[in-house]
Amino acid sequence: MPGENLSRDEARQRAELLSIDGYEVALDLRSAVGEAAEGSGPRTFRSVTTIRFRCAQPGAPAFADLLAPAVTAVTLNGEKLDPAAVFDGSRIALDGLAAENVLIVDAQCAYSRTGEGLHRFVDPEDGEVYLYTQYEPADARRVFATFEQPDLKAPFRLEVTAPDGWTVWSNGAGALDEDGVWRFAETKPISTYITAVVAGPYHYETDLYTRTFDDNTTLEIPLGAMCRKGLARHFDSDDIFLVTKQGLDFFHDHFDYPYPFGKYDQAFVPEYNIGAMENPGCVTFREEFVFRGKVTQASYERRANVILHEMAHMWFGDLVTMQWWDDLWLKESFADFMGSFSLVEATRFSNGWVTFANNRKSWAYRADQLPSTHPITADIHDLEAAKLNFDGITYAKGASVLKQLVAYVGRDAFLEGARRYFKRHAYGNTRLGDLLSVLEETSGRDLTSWSRSWLETAGVNSLTPVATYVTGDRITQLAVLQDGDELRPHRVAVGLYRNEVGALVRYARAEVDVTGVRTVVDGLAGAERPDLILVNDEDLTYCKIRFDEGSLATLRAHLGDITDPLARALCWSALWNLTRDALMPARDFIDLVLRFAGRESDIGVLQMVHAWARSALQHYAAPEWREQGGRLLAEGAVRELRLAEPGSQHQLTWARFLATTATSAADLQLLQGLLEGTAKIDGLEVDQELRWAFLEPLASHGVADESAIADELARDDTASGKRHQMRCLAARPSAAVKDQAWAQVVESDALSNALVEATISGFVQAGQRELLAPYASKYFEAIERVWADRSIQIGMDVVKGLFPSLQDDEGTLSATDAWLDGHAGAPPALRRLVLEARDDLARALRGQACDGGAGAGA
Repeated sequence: MPGENLSRDEARQRAELLSIDGYEVALDLRSAVGEAAEGSGPRTFRSVTTIRFRCAQPGAPAFADLLAPAVTAVTLNGEKLDPAAVFDGSRIALDGLAAENVLIVDAQCAYSRTGEGLHRFVDPEDGEVYLYTQYEPADARRVFATFEQPDLKAPFRLEVTAPDGWTVWSNGAGALDEDGVWRFAETKPISTYITAVVAGPYHYETDLYTRTFDDNTTLEIPLGAMCRKGLARHFDSDDIFLVTKQGLDFFHDHFDYPYPFGKYDQAFVPEYNIGAMENPGCVTFREEFVFRGKVTQASYERRANVILHEMAHMWFGDLVTMQWWDDLWLKESFADFMGSFSLVEATRFSNGWVTFANNRKSWAYRADQLPSTHPITADIHDLEAAKLNFDGITYAKGASVLKQLVAYVGRDAFLEGARRYFKRHAYGNTRLGDLLSVLEETSGRDLTSWSRSWLETAGVNSLTPVATYVTGDRITQLAVLQDGDELRPHRVAVGLYRNEVGALVRYARAEVDVTGVRTVVDGLAGAERPDLILVNDEDLTYCKIRFDEGSLATLRAHLGDITDPLARALCWSALWNLTRDALMPARDFIDLVLRFAGRESDIGVLQMVHAWARSALQHYAAPEWREQGGRLLAEGAVRELRLAEPGSQHQLTWARFLATTATSAADLQLLQGLLEGTAKIDGLEVDQELRWAFLEPLASHGVADESAIADELARDDTASGKRHQMRCLAARPSAAVKDQAWAQVVESDALSNALVEATISGFVQAGQRELLAPYASKYFEAIERVWADRSIQIGMDVVKGLFPSLQDDEGTLSATDAWLDGHAGAPPALRRLVLEARDDLARALRGQACDGGAGAGA
């Protein structure tokens, strides 16, 4: 990634100097099809960009951004410049600027195989070629010459010459003219990173959203949804359009600012690195949201949440955009919060806050305890740092804090503040103070101290209840203790629960503002002695929940008796945090899973509990207990699979859990029988996706060989099938297999981003620790070179995915420390990833010590 970075200081200086009046971009994508020329380097397309801009200091130097194999011509204000003299591979030097300028850049830009820039995908099923763009934070410069920073907004006009028979989509409405060129309506002023192109023989479906406002004006928004032709038979566009219309209704009801970008297309695209991207008028999603087989309601809920998250960005992020990546939270935290808010209030997924508490906040808690933790308003000094800050703090912690802010200032004041924010800053850029000022106006509160505590400091607090009793029957006093490096104000609900004929139900509740180290909860004095005290009941604040001794004993015996789904989810999450913090032995958490997970009604919570159970076994259990723990989990999975209602989503979830825990000959024989049709579980439909899920453990244990994997690919010779095949091939228990997989990912750039991800996933198998041991030293020898030579996305995949976390001993910890000590000058983003992996490893070792102590005392 040499020369590709851009610092905040450079961006600030350029924004002070330049104002952009508009872009005209012409792309010729006919080269996407057909054979590439032999020995000609990367496959390229022609990109011609015209930028009209003003300069506040005529004569001052500046630069434009472009990442391209070759530049054919550069013209500045009618003067032809020597491309070799002004283009260094990432920047075009612009000297002697006038007050008003026209820059024309004619370049050969490269198609991407890493999901960055203009990605080119060839469908193995039918040979069709599909293109789409992904730019955030700064990859538009891989497609056209830009001033690549969010605060240099401008209108865009795009034209595209495409292969015959293709359709092209972009941010604005487009049409194919008589000359064979697709031309698109000029956009409103937007940032470069949210411009978009989608092109190819996509399957496309349409609908129409209509809204009549109080003044009797009517808004019509053409809706479109697309996927590859090979996925068309699985494409449930009716549900996608339903959620889209529900979201548009919700945001129009609450934002009082009509959707500003004309049409609303949603493209489900292959080999996508992230969940989705909020390009106005042309939102892109990973195609895994088109479900090829049976999935649970949690998958539909997740898709709906992502649709609504991206839709919220049309206002938070696209209409009003952060000035620099420091304030990334201004769009991502709001979209994350609004995604769940609208999901619960506008769609069939009324338990969305349960998922938020159990899933999204788990991501935040982990990120906020890493050495790389940062305030929600982060210090982002360059683009590499920005790339890494799309994390659990920016998204989920920020959303959690906004949820608390709504409780603090009031829902009406919060939404009125949002409305004023949009109207005041439409098509502009903002910083933290711009939002706080409107919220202070609408709420009448001074938010300075709140912002300082919640937005400008890092870390998570723990809240613990402490109760005293009169003769054991009544609460004399109930207090909440807070710990953490930064003590914050928390608005919390405290719930008291007791056993009533096999049900653990709440009988008393009080809200309190927790401040400082110790806060007394006045409203619960005199209440009957509870079996469980739940701090942060209803999930009003962002904290780690702790329990008093009696409450923890109650959960060990009666966790499954909690009747309220949100309270139960909060308890599961709190127990997992205790395990990660080495305060509960991993085997105790696994025991809770074995006894109570079968009673969990919320399918998303159950899936999260399964993921935690696997992590507890693989990383936090004492090594000498792992085999026994694995056997217990697999036995539990088989038991619950057979007990689950035939054909239910719980049955499917337990089947998938068995696929990740099966190790014994009996378990593997069951999976093989289900694949071959010689075994049967009443109601369980083994569709193609489930077949691949069963095949991977058979491959990793040497039961299924290369020919069996090839046979399965023959059944499913699709893009999805190819990814599954690569994962299964890399999972096989052979030194030669591991060598080949390592070489494919680390020593070669032939694989696309999706196949790199699949190969890494198959390579790293928890049951193959000895087989993977030689790659620990190879990892530290390779990562700096990989980071320097590969794109940042592939670099992140390799550095995170291949860290030797399964070599969980002090030797690996020492090797990591030695690399960090010996590479103090390595790129900060690379060091951050290694530091985070080191912290996870050290945490795992503490957990193993805790679990080993429990085993020794048994």
